[in-house]
Amino acid sequence: MSLPEVNFLDADEVISVLEAGADAMEDSPLRQGASVRLPLRGTLLFSGDIHDYPGHLEAIVRLANLDESPDNHVILHELIHGERVFNGMDMSYRNLSAVAALVQRYPRQVHPILANHELAQCFRIAVSKGGGDQVAMFDAGLDYVFSDRAEEVATAIRDFIRAMPLVVRAENGVWCGHSIPAQGDFDRAIFDRPLEDADYLGPDGGAWRLVWGRLQDPAHVKALLAKFDAKVFLVGHCHAEMGIESPVDGLVVVNSDHDRGVVVQIDLAAKAPSARDIERSAIPLGLYRPPS
Repeated sequence: MSLPEVNFLDADEVISVLEAGADAMEDSPLRQGASVRLPLRGTLLFSGDIHDYPGHLEAIVRLANLDESPDNHVILHELIHGERVFNGMDMSYRNLSAVAALVQRYPRQVHPILANHELAQCFRIAVSKGGGDQVAMFDAGLDYVFSDRAEEVATAIRDFIRAMPLVVRAENGVWCGHSIPAQGDFDRAIFDRPLEDADYLGPDGGAWRLVWGRLQDPAHVKALLAKFDAKVFLVGHCHAEMGIESPVDGLVVVNSDHDRGVVVQIDLAAKAPSARDIERSAIPLGLYRPPS
């Protein structure tokens, strides 16, 4: 399968797919508050940060085999703010639009989750991966393409981001998020209710604390697994040179945004695999990229 066709230069079409994608996420029968809950059947493909890396979104969608079974699921996050810019302009709104069209087509199977770069873009918080303010470059891209309708598109983007869940939780104990909170006093009740404005704002908002967290201390991870009723965490956010690593037991970091980027596939009907087993089963995206 391939990505849906979207006219990325047509403001009306881009706004329409973003609005439809947001509605589909919020109305999904799998949605419970700020979580998506997956049953004990089917397969889950978990990607790491994507950051508009060339060809990798297409490769992930191909591997997800969404047409093969309604019980095939894919998790996507950190879609925007890539290293490719055009005269200082970031065009990664196209990734968000393509994923919104995917959600519209497969509302029970495609699960974008909130990441720190989407949160930063939504709430106008400067963020950089070393090449300048990526929020400003993203805005410049919208201005260049959509001119006097750029703010309309930006509003639809913000609504799409705000509709994203925080986590996907499988009944077998696999817990998927962009990251894990660094604080032991994190209130897990946030996963079971709709998000509010204050949740997105640092330093105390729960969504903020989750997507920006980086603490990987073994004792902390073990305590959070117990607190969140999880067997293993699948996250992105941190760099993994070989595309995947398990820095501590119970936590797997996945990257999909560089040449060695990978995804992992989970059997939802089986018991949760160990972090080491997940690490060993990684699928290199380079093998599935479309020809350049």
